[in-house]
Amino acid sequence: MQLAAQIVIGLVAFIHLYILWLEMFAWTTRAPKVFRNFPKELFLPTKSLAANQGLYNGFLAAGLIWSLFICDQIWQSNVAIFFLGCVFVAGLYGAATASKKILFVQSVPAAIGLALILLQKL
Repeated sequence: MQLAAQIVIGLVAFIHLYILWLEMFAWTTRAPKVFRNFPKELFLPTKSLAANQGLYNGFLAAGLIWSLFICDQIWQSNVAIFFLGCVFVAGLYGAATASKKILFVQSVPAAIGLALILLQKL
């Protein structure tokens, strides 16, 4: 169960590293192909806003990656629960305000990770 949780945590971290790259470094090149509902003429004017969002996604990824290197099992699970919880809530908000797809890209993987960690505690 612990290995499965760590794999999911790694997957969620990877997703957020991808979002970081997309929003910080590829907003005007690759992002228009990913965010098709966003008007193309707004990518350049919103480049700095997207970079700011990307930075926050990077912080989420960093916290999840950090949790994988903590040796104390209790601290490791607590840190992972915190960051997965942040991802879950951010995904819910994004799904409610931006795109329903965010629910499946962010919230569902985070929920799976949370469930796997919490099942270990039983």
